[in-house]
Amino acid sequence: MKWILPLALAAFLVAGGSWLISGQGTQAPSATAQSYALPGAAMAQSSDAAEVVEMVVGNADAPVEVIEYSSFTCPHCARFHNDGVYDQVKENYIDTGKVSWTYREVYFDKYGMWASLVARCAGPDRFHGIVDLLYAGQSEWARAGSDAAIANELRKIGRLAGMGSDQIEACLTDGAHLRALVEWYQANAEEHGIRSTPSFVIDGRTYSNMSYAEFAEILDRRIGG
Repeated sequence: MKWILPLALAAFLVAGGSWLISGQGTQAPSATAQSYALPGAAMAQSSDAAEVVEMVVGNADAPVEVIEYSSFTCPHCARFHNDGVYDQVKENYIDTGKVSWTYREVYFDKYGMWASLVARCAGPDRFHGIVDLLYAGQSEWARAGSDAAIANELRKIGRLAGMGSDQIEACLTDGAHLRALVEWYQANAEEHGIRSTPSFVIDGRTYSNMSYAEFAEILDRRIGG
């Protein structure tokens, strides 16, 4: 289980910094820099009109609402998605119309933020498929080495999902969207008391990571109640 990036630090990352992702790789910060900004951070001051879309799967009118808080760089989150827990919940509760499932990103680091920008780049219809790709390949892209190598691995995932290079670059350098995402993350984490990932808010109550059996017990109780 991984603990979340302090909210003040997340805000600092967006407010400061001196580099952007470019098509040729990542421009390194100066040797005296004390922190890294995010792709697009230098442009984030120019607009406050970006919209954050909630990524929901399942019946919006389902009797039970689950909100997942996860980070793309969190190994426990990857295991939740890769080892079958999410698949079982989806098959038995989401696909049957009993549960509405919303995925919300938590940001530990710049790499998770870059991954979020790529995942959201093609819109809601492709988002969850890209989430699957990010978690399935987490051990490769998140450990690729340098900033440039990680950014290029994320670009590959975007292209694998059917996006063009220009579209990916536009998303990675969308400072207004980035700023909106981080502010959205901060508000969500504070509202639901998110302290680690993955965490789940089931009908307003926050739970830590759990097995499928534990999930099923809680969901059945909520549906039956």
